[in-house]
Amino acid sequence: MSFNSFGHVFRFTTWGESHGPALGAVVDGCPPGLALSESAIQPWLDKRRPGSSRFTTQRQEPDQVRILSGVFDGRTTGTPISLMIENVDQRSKDYSEVAQSYRPGHADYAYDAKYGFRDYRGGGRSSARETAARVAAGGIARLVIPEVRIRAYLVELGGDAIDRAAFDDAQIDANPFFCPDAAAAIRWETIVDDSRKAGSSVGAVVECVAEGVPAGWGAPLYAKLDAELAAACMSINAVKGVEIGDGFAAARLTGETNADPMLPGNDGKPIFLANHAGGIAGGIATGQPVVVRAAFKPTSSILTPVETITRGGSAGEIRTKGRHDPCVGIRGAPVVEAMVALVLADQKLLNKAQCGA
Repeated sequence: MSFNSFGHVFRFTTWGESHGPALGAVVDGCPPGLALSESAIQPWLDKRRPGSSRFTTQRQEPDQVRILSGVFDGRTTGTPISLMIENVDQRSKDYSEVAQSYRPGHADYAYDAKYGFRDYRGGGRSSARETAARVAAGGIARLVIPEVRIRAYLVELGGDAIDRAAFDDAQIDANPFFCPDAAAAIRWETIVDDSRKAGSSVGAVVECVAEGVPAGWGAPLYAKLDAELAAACMSINAVKGVEIGDGFAAARLTGETNADPMLPGNDGKPIFLANHAGGIAGGIATGQPVVVRAAFKPTSSILTPVETITRGGSAGEIRTKGRHDPCVGIRGAPVVEAMVALVLADQKLLNKAQCGA
């Protein structure tokens, strides 16, 4: 079996490799009649694009998306929408050493163990380059859920967290870290610069909030909204943990402190006094903001020598040359946004199919 697709009704499949001629996605199940052009997708890709600052990989990719099918006279037709993004700045020669030895912490060995061979050029399908296709697909998903506002930002980098009291939404797009805390963004410049100079890398935590999700989206058991969101975010390269709402911190609360008290509202809907559950209860949206957090591990491709083995089983060391993100979590923010959008678009259509709204 091959698993390159995600979703139920609104479903997408990604294709392509990091150093192949192109990569892309096929989106199926999109409702017909939605206004769609490349210009509706491109801004989201520009947020994820490599080489946008000194704090990301210096691979220069324009990430210009082309719509190959599923659109006529500027509107979706209800048929599969094929998206393509060309690779124009590959440097496969940088990976000659990786061809012979495995990068510890990377998917090199696992891919080889499964398939018997691997595309070592940039990691092939295991490269974060694949996430460009997800962001393109996510741009279409947003058109299905215009009532929802999705915003992702970094709340921690290299172990240094933001000050929640200093949270400023306007700062998210004002610095290269998608950081809502201006003071933290300045500190993070030094952390990333020092890590790059040391030939190392750092991790990060991305938080994503979706506002406007109606109560009722989701399902009680095997298509729980939080389970779908967790699966979507865990499928992102380098993500090693996902939290919904308070997440692991909820295990340290009591029943009364973890509760989200309700008061009657004027429209018959409850007024919530807290949101420890992250907008989801019993797998179904409550109408509160949906809150998801994803932990990105440090990039495995580093210049610091690390013990490893060759494909032949001999001991050795490896230093990974080439252009790599010193913190892959920075460009992970637009990817988390896209995956949340893709899940919510799918859940909206699932809910409409069962409940008619």
